[in-house]
Amino acid sequence: MTSIRGRSRRAGASAKRFARAALKGARMLWRYAWAPPVRATDRPGPRAADPPRNRAYLHDRLVALPLLAAVAFAGLGFTATSLRDDSAEIRTHIAPALRDLADARISLRIAQREAEVSLDAGDAVELSGLTPRYGSRITGAAQDLSQVARSGALTAAERQELDVVSGLVDGYERWIAWAQTNVSDESLRKAGLSYAQSMLCSPDPGDPYEPATARYATYPRCAPVTGSEATTVVDRISDLERALRDRLEARAALGPAAVTAAAVSALAFVLLIAGLWRTLRFLRVRFRISASVPLLAAALPLLVVPAIALDGLYAYTAQEDTVPIVRSLYAVTSPATEVAVEEHRIDPPGDTAVVTLADSMDDVLDDGRLAAVDGVAPWVAPAGLLVAAVTGVTLHAYRREYLLVGRPGTAV
Repeated sequence: MTSIRGRSRRAGASAKRFARAALKGARMLWRYAWAPPVRATDRPGPRAADPPRNRAYLHDRLVALPLLAAVAFAGLGFTATSLRDDSAEIRTHIAPALRDLADARISLRIAQREAEVSLDAGDAVELSGLTPRYGSRITGAAQDLSQVARSGALTAAERQELDVVSGLVDGYERWIAWAQTNVSDESLRKAGLSYAQSMLCSPDPGDPYEPATARYATYPRCAPVTGSEATTVVDRISDLERALRDRLEARAALGPAAVTAAAVSALAFVLLIAGLWRTLRFLRVRFRISASVPLLAAALPLLVVPAIALDGLYAYTAQEDTVPIVRSLYAVTSPATEVAVEEHRIDPPGDTAVVTLADSMDDVLDDGRLAAVDGVAPWVAPAGLLVAAVTGVTLHAYRREYLLVGRPGTAV
């Protein structure tokens, strides 16, 4: 029982000490933010209504201003660096990978149609071979997949999945070649094309597959299959696109850490600017220092803060604008549109072409920054520490000089 009471008393004493420390901190912040204004007509004296005494005022500023500078610039630096890093990741890794995956997915479906039309000619294909578009699309799809593998946008598991896709594409080509070898036998030719199509995408139960004889016929619909049931090339590529799209949307959204850092930084900057202005006025009225050069020099980095904040706003807006473009890159692109663009039947390319959407995404991301502040974000936090150091050293020097050399009659 005695030990329980002792622990209770110690806990109560600790709570009281914490409450006194919190109250002291709150009073210091209140005195810093709402100290009575310093006027030229102020006279030293013991009246309770007088402005704060010089020693206490300098002590408060010596603690508060460097701390606010460090917090404000650190928060701004963290937010600006996060936004810049997100934009760079999207621009250099995720966006190119999504473009290449969409192009590969559509190129393989175009190649299937070209193989169907070519092999429908029968024995003539043995002399002429498959169309040049088939070869260019198959080669382009392989190059797209290779570029995605080198993009740095995929995780280790996704890289393995991409290797599986590349292997399936090789198997798909072998079945097309087998159908070409047996082109004179209609049943074998159709069986080869049908198996190649089943490797390419999941058949729609309501739309049974039949090799096309016209190049501009409607493309068969691929049934959407996700997760462990995604076994075909298009399904696996679509899964990779979905994963990268989710990653881009996560990058484009402001996380709780960035939001908190931005809010704390904004509040700290407001208090820092107000504190510097009041301190300069205090020094001019009380110490007859018309302009404190070190404090004015420490305030110079504040001039760059609006540009850095505007750059962060541009970057965030650009990232948000890429989200609907990326969704369109998956949802509205189609083989028919790409063939029409390639044959200049849509000139200039419409808004549903892969090249148009990819160029729009690149333009949005390139415009989402201020070139004048390129490379500045990593230096924001060190600049804040420098401002804090200069401010602290300057105020310490003023306070030390004031305590050592005090004029008779001066309020201390």
